Amino acid sequence: MMKRRSLVKYNKKETMVAYICLLPALTFAFIFVVIPLINVFYLSLTNWDLIKTSKKFIGLQNYKYIFSDAKFTKSIVNTLLFAGVKIPADLVLSLCIAMLLDRKIWVRRFFRASYFAPVVLPMVAATLIWIWIYDPTFGPLNQILELFGLSPVKWLYDPKWAMFSVILFSLWKGLGYNIVIFLAGLQAIPDTYSEAARIDGANDRQIFFKITLPLLSPIVNFVVLMGIINSFKIFTQISVMTPEGGPLYSTGVMVFYIYQQAFEKFKIGRASAAAVILFLMVLALTGVQKKLGKKHIHYM
Repeated sequence: MMKRRSLVKYNKKETMVAYICLLPALTFAFIFVVIPLINVFYLSLTNWDLIKTSKKFIGLQNYKYIFSDAKFTKSIVNTLLFAGVKIPADLVLSLCIAMLLDRKIWVRRFFRASYFAPVVLPMVAATLIWIWIYDPTFGPLNQILELFGLSPVKWLYDPKWAMFSVILFSLWKGLGYNIVIFLAGLQAIPDTYSEAARIDGANDRQIFFKITLPLLSPIVNFVVLMGIINSFKIFTQISVMTPEGGPLYSTGVMVFYIYQQAFEKFKIGRASAAAVILFLMVLALTGVQKKLGKKHIHYM
């Protein structure tokens, strides 16, 4: 059976104009994305030290070192733990709050602004506020626990609670961004769908799972994708709230490990090797997520 030929024919002049328009963007992408990626991979195969001026090709020695380093292994576990807890919690909370804000209540403008306010706060300023909130002695969080007869917690100073504390702060800081995205998606769904479903006897639960959630699937995929990328590049709150990676390196993530190798130990080759591993992990996870998202949309 002969394949159907595409009926679309591109004019040579239009194609040339398109390439010319894309040329600046492609040039910037090549300079600021492709070349740095190639350079990082090359540096990961050298023993470049910031203190020394010479570079020597050493093959895969940097990769052997970081995979034998307990801190690097711990940083991978901590990064996956952070992403595995924050992304689902962020997804559920932001969607639930967006659905509440989508209802016609008289204070919804105030709540929309209040939920988005933490997003525009500078990261360092916000972390300093939460360091005070987490203070074991004078922090208001422990004072609230004592009012309910609970013992105080050493939030950022306890290996069992340090990562949870960082995740809680990160949820508060970025929740408003996803709420706005979900709210825009909910308002783009015509009311006629839910009204027709109610006429057919569907309840709120059935409308949500059969109509609202499937129509929001592209937005859910986008939120998950951005959550993966942002979770794997977390650094500022770790560096400010838990210097040195927290107690027993309980909050040391991959980006923080890269920073330590590059700017504390001055081992650029080892830092580049860890950066390559981080890049490959993010690339693999985002690829899997995009494939699963496409399959979900296809079977809807």
